[in-house]
Amino acid sequence: MAVSAMLFAESKSSLAFACALAAALLPSPAFADMSFYVVNDYSKAIAFEFVGQDRAWPGGDKVYMLERHRKKSVPIDCKAGERICYGAWEIGNDKVLWGIGPDRDKTCENCCSTCLSTGNTNITISD
Repeated sequence: MAVSAMLFAESKSSLAFACALAAALLPSPAFADMSFYVVNDYSKAIAFEFVGQDRAWPGGDKVYMLERHRKKSVPIDCKAGERICYGAWEIGNDKVLWGIGPDRDKTCENCCSTCLSTGNTNITISD
């Protein structure tokens, strides 16, 4: 019995080593560092966020805020090829919105971009 237990333990550790080696050699998903350049040409302050396939930026219950007539560059780390959409709304009045909105349930024509390995996407919020 002791021999069979040793063989099982040895084959189990060999399997773990093989799995670790395979994971190290397989290509990992390509991450990208792109930026969104947001311009608030709207007459009031806005809140906004970016939404990907399975996460959001800035994430959690947080949003970016931008005073009127201000600009902000927002770097995000996304997966190359991932679809990123923005939602923006007037602070204090989420009935005035752009993109997918605060509840992420609106349709839009030009509020989504494909994550690039590098580069910028410009977004202008206006009346």
